[in-house]
Amino acid sequence: MADLDDIQDMTENKKKKRGSAKNFPTAPSVSELNLEWGMANRLSRIIKPESGRTVMLAVDHGYFQGAAKGLEELDRTVGPLLPHADALMPTRGGLRYNITPFSNTPIVLRASGGNSILGELSDEDIAVSMEDAIRLNASAVAISVYIGAEHQHRTLMALTKLVDEGMRYGIPVLAVTAVGKNLGKGAKYLSLASRICAEMGAQFVKTYYCEGFETVVRNCPVPIVMAGGKRVPEPDALKLTSNAIKRGAAGVDMGRNIFQAADPVAMIQAVKAVVHQDYSPRKALTMYEDLKADNKRKTKRRRK
Repeated sequence: MADLDDIQDMTENKKKKRGSAKNFPTAPSVSELNLEWGMANRLSRIIKPESGRTVMLAVDHGYFQGAAKGLEELDRTVGPLLPHADALMPTRGGLRYNITPFSNTPIVLRASGGNSILGELSDEDIAVSMEDAIRLNASAVAISVYIGAEHQHRTLMALTKLVDEGMRYGIPVLAVTAVGKNLGKGAKYLSLASRICAEMGAQFVKTYYCEGFETVVRNCPVPIVMAGGKRVPEPDALKLTSNAIKRGAAGVDMGRNIFQAADPVAMIQAVKAVVHQDYSPRKALTMYEDLKADNKRKTKRRRK
């Protein structure tokens, strides 16, 4: 019977290196996953074949937080950002009632729910049918998995059910590694959670950045997208993005660090420059400041 000590073996594994010059791993490409044609085609809309990376915009916070700061008027927040996002991650209600259908931005649809900030967060299950996801033309669906939390078993079984439905219809599943109680956000826990999600069949995984993030990537056989996490100053968010990309992330799924930025449109463009063009955090910050100043001048001219 395996025990928790076995988890350490994963983070110390030195044999599997898809790596770079600094022995950092690289995210597997969509073609390396050997997916069925339709699923590969949908996933390649999100993870761009040209760079093998993605900048997803997360705006699904309302499914358990209600009106999160910056998303009080979802349509006004998302509208200017949508052309710059490689993919949008909304709820089905947010998508139907607030997002224009005349957009080519791929949708990664939040498909789990049933909790709130007023209760136990892991008390979650599938909340959207695959038929409705197809009706909404989603390119992928997303579900949170709470490894180590009270309702771990339920969320893992929900993941497998969603993967089964996704395989039936050719829809990729993004597993979101929600943080389990008393386990934190270290490489040991995130390696465990990410690998379990991949082993259960998820086609890509969203997880947090941590010290030793490269081991999380190395131990996960599917692409990992870094979660943006809590709001931090713009220079720190760009540095976080750069660190994740250098250590093998296939991109980022940012929310608050974009839509709560002083200039969200400038910020998403700076993040994209880091992800797709390998801009340094300093160069991306200069780009952000220049775009912010230019947008401010344009706004003043429109008000005259």
